[in-house]
Amino acid sequence: MIDILCKNDGRRLGVKEGSDLLALARKACPEALDPKTGKRYPVLAALVDHKLKELSFNIFFPHEVTFIGYNHPDGRRTYIRSLCFLLQHAVRDLYPGKVLVIDHSLPNGLYCELREGKPGGPVFKPDADGMERLRTRMREMVDADLPFTTEKIPSEKAEAMFEAQGQPYKAQLRRSLGRYFCRVYYLDGQVDSFHGPLVPSTGYLQVFGLLPFHKGFCLQPPSNTDYSKVGRRQPQGKLAATFKEYSAWCHTTGIGGIGTLNQKLLEGGAVKLINLCEARQEREYAKVADLIYAQRDRVKIVFIAGPSSSGKTSSSLRLSQQLRILGMEPKVIELDNYFVSRDRTPLDEDGELDFEALEAMDLELLGNHLNTLLAGGRVELPRYDFKQGKPFFEGRFMELGENDILIMEGIHALDPGMVPSVDQSRIFRLYASALTSLNVDENNNISTTDNRLLRRMVRDFRYRGTSPEATLLRWPSVRRGENKYIFPFQENADAQFNSALLYELPLLKYYAEPLLRRIHPSSPAYTEAIRLLKFLDYIVALTPEEIAAIPPTSIMREFIGGQTL
Repeated sequence: MIDILCKNDGRRLGVKEGSDLLALARKACPEALDPKTGKRYPVLAALVDHKLKELSFNIFFPHEVTFIGYNHPDGRRTYIRSLCFLLQHAVRDLYPGKVLVIDHSLPNGLYCELREGKPGGPVFKPDADGMERLRTRMREMVDADLPFTTEKIPSEKAEAMFEAQGQPYKAQLRRSLGRYFCRVYYLDGQVDSFHGPLVPSTGYLQVFGLLPFHKGFCLQPPSNTDYSKVGRRQPQGKLAATFKEYSAWCHTTGIGGIGTLNQKLLEGGAVKLINLCEARQEREYAKVADLIYAQRDRVKIVFIAGPSSSGKTSSSLRLSQQLRILGMEPKVIELDNYFVSRDRTPLDEDGELDFEALEAMDLELLGNHLNTLLAGGRVELPRYDFKQGKPFFEGRFMELGENDILIMEGIHALDPGMVPSVDQSRIFRLYASALTSLNVDENNNISTTDNRLLRRMVRDFRYRGTSPEATLLRWPSVRRGENKYIFPFQENADAQFNSALLYELPLLKYYAEPLLRRIHPSSPAYTEAIRLLKFLDYIVALTPEEIAAIPPTSIMREFIGGQTL
């Protein structure tokens, strides 16, 4: 008998050597409890000594085990990966010769397209009847409760299978890694690869949706807040267009996935790629500046919003440069100086000071100042002392001249409720985020959230004295604020700027990997560190010589240092 500590309830259990986690879960913990809400969720996977494992994992040594459900981020990822395989199987059944490409995330789920013969082939869009057939086939497989299984096979064999299935990016990834074995998954005779565990069987995937969208459709997993149904439909046209434009550009460079990116770097193409990416991004800043300049007789304020580590600061500086080229003179007001006194700051659901709430800002003072500036008047700007928790006025005055334009950045900049008293036609709103459309392969997309998390971890360690562990532990709270105060308003933007760069994951790997390896197995951040390390393990890192080629005006210099803006 093997000794197991079940962390869900603190019990010590004896299990037969070789038993799997599924049997243990059914006996000891059939449901995972969410301590915050009190809701119970079906167990989907487990953390074994803080490492994510599927429920088919066999027990041969003593372990600490935590069973997780959809309420846990890794539980959600496990469900969504499994749902992608379910969709993949249905596509192969109903549309042989078509290749499923899971292109990028959307507010409602994952954007998918069917391509003719290969990932870069013409798009085939199922009609309403075709969409219903896909839903029905997926539901049939859920009802049949088919098992997901896995094994390690020679990489050469996997490459051949993926090439035969019209998945060259998967085959290229295997080749670029240079490993003899790799893990594949099976479902009812179909084979595929997924970069993390799956649920035990299709019967676990009771909740999903397929929503027609653009040239393809959106695969909808259960809602984060209500596991029994998919999330409500959200506006997503502008965001999707930004994703799609960047995805198309990736393909024009010949980079369709991590495998092709790795190959380009291994062939010595890093510096050329860096220069190409930076040139493209400069064009994008110029386009936004042109939009603002075209409305210069009306627009006098530019609001910039975006989630954490999206590059808002660098974007405001780069945009200011482009506006100066056009003869405009940007001036900056920092919204952080408009916080209310600490004793007026609202509290969050945990009773803590909520600095991200709209009510944490002195909206009346901000509105008055903006209206005075728009009317040609002069205002005295506040300076907020975060140590004392209150604003001060120190004789800093501002007024707007004929060619001046005001630039302000902050998480509420797209929320019309921030300055309702100001003439909205005088404001240009810009949404900036790292909306990467680079994928691991055909049906494993890269989370834009992970991209930003790596940026933040590197920057905070190098320049803010924050440990990698602290950044990882703080991240869920950051994400809650983004979901509440930023993402609901992203479609309000007059323009969207994508700050993602094709070379940044190889760059971030160079800095982030050593930081993640420092996190101790006893740390509550260890599980997330291991997940990110496994992801980075698929990527070839830039060398110091290649990193030196990144220009000092690059947005990435905001995170790694050396910026001259």
